This record gives sequence, structure tokens and C-alpha cells, in this order.
Amino acid sequence: MKTNDLRYLGAYTVPVSTALGLMLGGAWAWLTPLYVFGLIPLLELRRPTESSEASPDDSRRKQQFFNWLLYLNVPIQYGLLGLFLYTIIRQPHTAAEVAGFIFSFGICCGALGINVAHELGHRSRPGEQRLAQALLLSTLYLHFFIEHNRGHHRHVATPLDPATARLHEPFWRFLPRAVVGEYRSAWHLEHERLDRQQLPALSWHNQMLQFQVYQGLLALVIGLAFGLAGLGAWVAAATVGVLLFQLVNYVEHYGLLRNRTASGLYERVQPHHSWNSEHALGRILLYELTRHSDHHFQASRPYQILRFQPRSPQMPTGYPGMMLLATVPPLWFKVMNPRVPAGSEEVMG
Repeated sequence: MKTNDLRYLGAYTVPVSTALGLMLGGAWAWLTPLYVFGLIPLLELRRPTESSEASPDDSRRKQQFFNWLLYLNVPIQYGLLGLFLYTIIRQPHTAAEVAGFIFSFGICCGALGINVAHELGHRSRPGEQRLAQALLLSTLYLHFFIEHNRGHHRHVATPLDPATARLHEPFWRFLPRAVVGEYRSAWHLEHERLDRQQLPALSWHNQMLQFQVYQGLLALVIGLAFGLAGLGAWVAAATVGVLLFQLVNYVEHYGLLRNRTASGLYERVQPHHSWNSEHALGRILLYELTRHSDHHFQASRPYQILRFQPRSPQMPTGYPGMMLLATVPPLWFKVMNPRVPAGSEEVMG
């Protein structure tokens, strides 16, 4: 086992910091937000980018190691959910502490509950897809399992994709459009699937109906076990996770477009249709999500062998820093608009 293989253990620093914050309380409640959106962006501004990659043959021999790094996020996420709920209701806390707990676990909902689920959801084995759904359930975002693979990857970098941010579109305008659009798209995609199979949409064959039931049952269990305070805190943390996920969506494809071919269809997704970041810390924390161009170019490629794509547009810093920048639209536009290829405004503006 090479030292380079062990670097992805660094992704566990996020749930570890969250657990510490939940157990210690007080100012420690804010440990994870300060780590992810304070220390990491500062370090990435000072560190040079890296474009090293693992040998595909070497990585295949160690595939189970890299797989288990993902699988372990499922018990970790649900263990943190239990600790979070127990911490919220066990004794009185200040409003600042509760906010810190919610924000910290919300970061895990985004990083583990959605990002790791994203990686597992692209796998072909049913067991891995079930793990992806279990993670998405923990953050009330199960419809992502349908919409991302069948919708986003098909329509990315076109006006048809609700998760592709348009040039000059502020994040706070993109956010409701993406959330509503993805949910609506998931229902539509599932209806199309059932129609092709000549199955009724209003039946248990409909995954979207299944997902609503599963989420409702988990909410009922949490409400009965931890009361309205626990239920409300979980929903708030899940909302933070979705907000962070949509920030990632926003920065990944902002203003980038695919051209139409002579037949009127859109060209195949190319490396230059996604923004990339080669800043090592963000790459590790997000299991190489920041090499997004290669992911869209070949979605089945496991995270540990995603390649550096020299044709992809590069962000000036890592994902955590870019996510912070996106929350302040004037600064975002000043930094990013000059980097967007010409022609985006004409098509999507």
C-alpha cells in the first residue's frame, strides 16, 4: 500500500471533526465549518495545484480498498445522525451551539450524504446503488439518484439542465431553479421509464413514490424518537447539505455550453464543459469530485483514477473557496465571468 493511496483517509477528517464538535459542544460546535470553509480555503490559496494520478492497473488491484473507503461512509453518516439527534435533545444548548451543530452535520449531509452517494450511484452493482440511496435518504434527497444519472449527465451544459448555472445568473437565483427543476425532472424521468415499460405511474413500481415513502417513514421515526426538536434539527441540517450540494452544482458548470450539431442535437460532453480544480485538499475531501471534467467524460470511471484533463477550464482555487465565493455574486462574477468561454451569454443568457 503506497502512501499516496492512503491520502483519501483525509476525507474522514470531516466526519471526525463533526463528531468532536458534537461531543465537546461550546465553541467546538463550529469546528467543522471553520475547518472546511476556513482552514481548507486558506491552505489551498497557498499551496500549488497538483495533477498527479494513480496508475489505472495499480488502482484496479486495490479496488476493494478504495471501495471500502466509500462504503464506510454509510455507518459513519448514520452514526453521526444518531449522535447529532442525541446531542440536540439531551440538554439545553445556546442558539449558537445549535446552529453550529446543524451546520456541522449539514456539511456531512452534503459531503457524505450526497457526494459519496453520487460516486456510489454511478456504480453498476445493486448493492452499491442501495448504499447510495441509504446515504441520500439521510439528507432527504433521494430523487437525486434518478435525476443525476438520467437527467443531469444527459443534459449538462445545456439550457435543459436545471443544475447548469447560466452566465450572469447569481447563485441565489440559481438555487430555487435547480432545486425545483431537479425534483420535477426526477418525476418526469420516472414517468418516462414506467411508460416505456407499460407500467402505471401511480404504483409501487414508481421509484419516486417509493422514495417519498422512505423519507416520510424516516422522518416519522425521528419525530417519534427525538420529538419535534430533533426532527426540525435534522431537516435543517439536510437543508444545509442540499444548499452546499447546489453550491457545488453552481461552480461545476457555470456558464459552460455544449454546441448543437447539424442534426440539432447537442454535441457529446467534452472536458471543457466542466470547471475543474487540481487543488489537492479539496480533491481528497470530495473523493476527486473536483476532477469533474473526466467524470462527465466517462462517468463510470472510479474516483481514484479520474484523470487530469488539460482542456478543462480551471478554477482559481479549490471547491470550498469557490463555494464561498459563489455566495457573493458580485465577487463571483468579477472573478469567473472573464474566464467563461465566449458564446455562453448568447445561448443561455
